[in-house]
Amino acid sequence: MKVILHAGAHRCATTSFQEYMRQNASGLARQGIGFWGPARTRNGLFHGIQPGPAPVTGRDLAQRARGRLQIQLDNCRSGGMHQLLVSDENMIGATRANLRLGDLYSGVGERMARFAQAFGPAVTDVAFSIRSLDGYWASALAYAVARGHRVPNSAGLERLVQSPRSWRDVITDIACAMPDVRLHVLPFETFGSRPEAQLAALTGADAPRTHARVRLNASLCLQDLRAGLPSPVAARLPAGSGRWRPFDDAQTARLREAYADDMMWLAAGADGLATLAQDPDKLAAGLNPPLARLTRGRPDDKQRRMAGSG
Repeated sequence: MKVILHAGAHRCATTSFQEYMRQNASGLARQGIGFWGPARTRNGLFHGIQPGPAPVTGRDLAQRARGRLQIQLDNCRSGGMHQLLVSDENMIGATRANLRLGDLYSGVGERMARFAQAFGPAVTDVAFSIRSLDGYWASALAYAVARGHRVPNSAGLERLVQSPRSWRDVITDIACAMPDVRLHVLPFETFGSRPEAQLAALTGADAPRTHARVRLNASLCLQDLRAGLPSPVAARLPAGSGRWRPFDDAQTARLREAYADDMMWLAAGADGLATLAQDPDKLAAGLNPPLARLTRGRPDDKQRRMAGSG
């Protein structure tokens, strides 16, 4: 059975993808595709994989987690599942940790190594979504401020912009932690609003289009943010309406340049560490693409003169 870990990232329409999978779970099961989402993974299934406070019972929690996962995987195999997609963005860390440290998933390597140990050789593929850094940080800040995080000042924003860590570093850490799996990178700009395209790219299945346009957990716009915050906190937000854009033009340009460098690295092969997922709805031009006239020449000038004469 092919096991695919869909590891996020946060603020990349991961919750919408999970809802799409949940709504279509019955139909996908008939195709031999199983799905585990946060409702299952955060209900004790992953307990003990990551370090943290635990009662002193003398039990090896990591070993118990491995046994628990193997039992569940065997149940899926015996149920006729040929592919299993496990989706939980918290596998790679938390958005609040990124904002607190001013960095992108600094502990992702250790975390994914623990999941690799827990699942064992069953995992064949890992899917990871990325988006432009200015959009990612703006969405993360809007999500966090709505839940009590302080509004960042200019120094805090500059700290995010100056961070040397980009998606390339996160992808490299995941690839090093799980060297024997295929790592697929799905750009948010291509796949964020199309969960059926994500599923088709990862499984090759005939993905259903029902419930494919559900949008969950979207960032609040400025007026909604201000309405849900105490007055002193709301006063720190900029005036106006629409999407909150906390970075100035220079900061936005720097973040977009870093993302462009990451995309160029992925398009060039990512040093053999990852594969940039292609849009399954777009076909390549082939070996002999059609010729297009890109410049005007003398025949164009002649026709124009003739049309205008008389």
